[in-house]
Order: sequence, then C-alpha cells, then structure tokens
Amino acid sequence: MNTATAEVEHGKRFEFGKNWAKFLAILDEERIKEAEGSLAQMLEVTTLEGKSFLDVGSGSGLFSLAARRLGARVHSFDYDTQSVGCTKELKRRYFPNDSRWTVEQGSVLDRQYLESLGLFDVVYSWGVLHHTGAMWKALENVSARVADDGRLFIAIYNDQKEISRVWKAVKRLYNASALPVRVLLLLICGAYFEMGSAIKRLARIQNPLPFRRWADYKKGRGMSVWHDLVGWVGGYPFEVAKPEEVFNFYYSKGFILTKLKTCAGSLGCNEFVFLKLGRVLF
Repeated sequence: MNTATAEVEHGKRFEFGKNWAKFLAILDEERIKEAEGSLAQMLEVTTLEGKSFLDVGSGSGLFSLAARRLGARVHSFDYDTQSVGCTKELKRRYFPNDSRWTVEQGSVLDRQYLESLGLFDVVYSWGVLHHTGAMWKALENVSARVADDGRLFIAIYNDQKEISRVWKAVKRLYNASALPVRVLLLLICGAYFEMGSAIKRLARIQNPLPFRRWADYKKGRGMSVWHDLVGWVGGYPFEVAKPEEVFNFYYSKGFILTKLKTCAGSLGCNEFVFLKLGRVLF
C-alpha cells in the first residue's frame, strides 16, 4: 500500500482521482475548448508552440491536454494514482503515442524527482499545492522548475480566516465519514452555495433559479458544478493563503506578478501568473 492510499483509508486525504475519473465521463469538445481558452487568456498567449509546460498535479489531465493542443511539449505528473490514470486516458484519446507529452506519477514535495525534470517555460499548478499538506514547501519547489523568463501559473485557496478553519473541519469530517454522511454534507454544502448565489442574483434583479448558471458553468474553465462541489467539500489536506502572502513569497525569489485574478475576498482560489526574471531585482 502506497502513502496516498494509506492516507485515504485513514481519512486524511481525499480521493481526487476518483472524482476526476467521473468527470472524464462528461468531458467533451466544448469543455476542452473552454479550458484551452482560459489557459491562453491567463498566460496572454495564442500559442505555446516551442514552449515546455509542466503540469504539477495534473488531476483529470484537462489542462495538460489544453497545453498540448496549444502546441506545448508537456510533462504531467500527479501524486494520486487514479489522477495519473485519468491524464493517461486523455493522452490515449487525443494524443496516442505522442512523444511530446509525458505522464507519470510523482510528488511535488519530492525535490529530487523535480530536479530530474529540468526547467520549463511554463509551470502550471491550479488548485493543487494547497492540498499537499505542505503548501509553502510545494510553492518553493515549483519555483525552482521555472526557467529564466518563464512563467509560473498557480491558483491557491483564499484565506478567509475563521471561515477557512470551519471549512477545514468540514473537509476533515467528510474524509473521516461513511458514505451516508458524505452525501449529507454534499447536499448541505450544495444548498448553502446555491442559496447564497440565488440571493446575489436577486439583488442584481436576475433570475434566482440555478439552471442557467449550471449550464454556463463550463464557460469558466471547462469544469463541472457537481465535480467541483465534490472536490471542494472533500478536498483535504487543505491550506490557504492571502494574495499578498503569495505575492511577497515569489517576489523575494525574483518573480514579478504579471496577472492576478482574485475571488474578491470570498470562497475560492486566487489565480496568479508570475514571470521569473533572468536577473536579480536588487
């Protein structure tokens, strides 16, 4: 039994790959194009041709696929065995026998493994590093894989202080519980999110019913309402950071922020794109 499997069995880790495997059943061309578009928009490019792309914690493999379709040479890895399987499945579907896309199992906390990969023009890790159990070490490790004048694109959960501590307790309970309790938690949290969303739409004099929002959800990053809900409620280990903490951390390492997309101080991830300068700032 590997470490990840033991952690799952003891309620200390969410089965991310199991959730991603279910997501692949609904993955279609529209979702892939949305993922591709969102990646290009945040990186401010139209192509990644001639670039190398490291997907740290590839999950479903959707954004590895998006990067490959944009022309990049891609290396994908994940700690979770089923997530590796999902990424390999997408490679099999869309880029079989492609030598410019490598998929393997590995840990972002394993510095020796990371050093063996070399440097990349783009290092990407969306919503992953805060699930490692050692977020700041993971943030440091990925910085060392970015080539000079390369970009680092990460998304990290926003620190909501007490609210974040409540969610950490919910996630811990979810992973330590039997299926009926998990289902109940998903229903309660789903109702909580939808109620808050409906009130906001009413305040803007919009239709409070969720069906249009559900239908449009994929237009953000090609994702799914249900699978994102399961990932949010179950996602454990769980750490958070304020935007300025992430900014200051990378600025001290010679990175400058080129793009920022916040969740406006609420629940969710803040997205950062950093440029690694080929020279020291001071």
